[in-house]
Amino acid sequence: MSPSSSSGTDSGLARLLGSGASGFAELAVFHPVDTVAKRLMSNKVSSLPLQQIIFREHAGAALGQKFVSLFPGLGYAAGYKVLQRIYKFGGQPYFNDFLSNNYKDQFNGAFGEKNGKAMMSAMAGSLTGIGEIVLLPLDVLKIMRQTNPEAFRSRGFLQIVKDEGMGLYRGASWTAARNAPGSFALFGSSAFTKEYLFGLEDYRKATWYQNFVASIAGSVSSIVISQPLDVIKTRIQNQNFESKNTGMWVVRDLIKNEGFAGFFKGVIPKTLIVGPKLIFSYTLAQTLIPYFGKWV
Repeated sequence: MSPSSSSGTDSGLARLLGSGASGFAELAVFHPVDTVAKRLMSNKVSSLPLQQIIFREHAGAALGQKFVSLFPGLGYAAGYKVLQRIYKFGGQPYFNDFLSNNYKDQFNGAFGEKNGKAMMSAMAGSLTGIGEIVLLPLDVLKIMRQTNPEAFRSRGFLQIVKDEGMGLYRGASWTAARNAPGSFALFGSSAFTKEYLFGLEDYRKATWYQNFVASIAGSVSSIVISQPLDVIKTRIQNQNFESKNTGMWVVRDLIKNEGFAGFFKGVIPKTLIVGPKLIFSYTLAQTLIPYFGKWV
């Protein structure tokens, strides 16, 4: 993602190529990591051995089989992850352009010129995050394949869509509630880092190192802020399709059986394991979009 500035913007094709490349690269490297994180967040039995939580029925299998078991739902993951990164990193600049063209004076008046530019980037990220729920069915299917494959019962993608319909949008409101502050923190912290730590006027001109540091700030803050709602969202989505438990039921059940600490279950491993995934793709997108912008 390259926030637009008064110095210019990248073309739509550059945004598509840069964000799409980051999505494919992230998928190839980090899909097993995502599976581990989802299984840790979905686990409700604290007494289970870590190997059994992560590898399920393959806990006692050979190393190669254990590794392969971390690639469930790869087809859904490919569709979701690549589309998500294209939408998130390639789409945020369009929201930023809209805010800059229509509300720049209001942001500058409320926050000052330097803060206003960074706040526009953060708000554009928040709007992007809310709109991300259009991809929710693919996310639901990916999580189900990672954490509850029995729910598929040998059904293919089209059959599941036909059978479940709008049920694939389960947890939509909780997803939007998670994405809004999470994406605000992701893009906002990155923008503030470039603005104040590196003194950049045009975020597109950041070096790879500057993009990397800004991505660390954005990614870590995004993960920590969105963690409680992410736990709720994940538990809603990994239920069997027949289950009609609501988000509030999940909240009450979590507090009753695990306490408020349950909302931050897996936050440390997620930050240590999933954090690098987001840092990797975000750095790559911020670097590649301006690069492709020089050619297309």
